[in-house]
Amino acid sequence: MNFKKLVVASSLLVSVLSAGNYEVDKSHSNIAFKVKHLMLSSAKGSFDNFSGSFEYDEKSGVLKSLSGEVLSNTIYTNNEGRDKDLKAEDMLDTKKFPKIYFTLTKFEDNFVYGDITIKGVKKNIKLVYENNGHAKDPWGNYRAAFELRGKINRKDFGLTYNKLLESGGLIVGDVVKISIEIEGIKKL
Repeated sequence: MNFKKLVVASSLLVSVLSAGNYEVDKSHSNIAFKVKHLMLSSAKGSFDNFSGSFEYDEKSGVLKSLSGEVLSNTIYTNNEGRDKDLKAEDMLDTKKFPKIYFTLTKFEDNFVYGDITIKGVKKNIKLVYENNGHAKDPWGNYRAAFELRGKINRKDFGLTYNKLLESGGLIVGDVVKISIEIEGIKKL
C-alpha cells in the first residue's frame, strides 16, 4: 500500500516538474496578421508591443495555460496612413481600447481554444498549435517555443471600415489571418 502511494506521488511530482511557467520573450516572438486588400493581394502587419506568459508541459509539448495582451496602438503595416486608419474608431479604436487580450480556455488535439477580446468584444476562437520544442540556451535559460495560426472575422469585433470598389469588390477583406510565433523563457 505504501509503495503504491509512493509511485503515485512520484508520478505527480514528475508531472509537476515537467511543466514550466514561461514569460514571452518579445525579441524572439511575433504577432502578425494579413487581410485581403482590394480583394487582389494581402496587406500584412504586426504588433510591436505585447506581453504574455504560458505554462508548457515539456514532456508532452502541451500548453496548460496561455495569456497575453497586445498594445493595439503598436500596429504596424509599413504604411503610415493605413496604420493611422487602423487605429481609428471604425477599426481598432486604440484610444478607447488600448489593449487586445487572449486567454487559453482549452487545449485539444493540437488546437488551442481561447477567448480573444478586441475592441471590448470577447469571442472564443480556435487556433492551430504547432509545438516547436524546448531547449536550454547557452546562457543557462530554458526556452520553449510554439506557433499559433487561425482566422477571425474582423466584423465580429466591430472593425467595420470598408469601401465598395467600382469592380464590386471591397477595399478590405473581412477575414483576418493570424500567425503568432512565441518563444518563452522559463521562470525559475
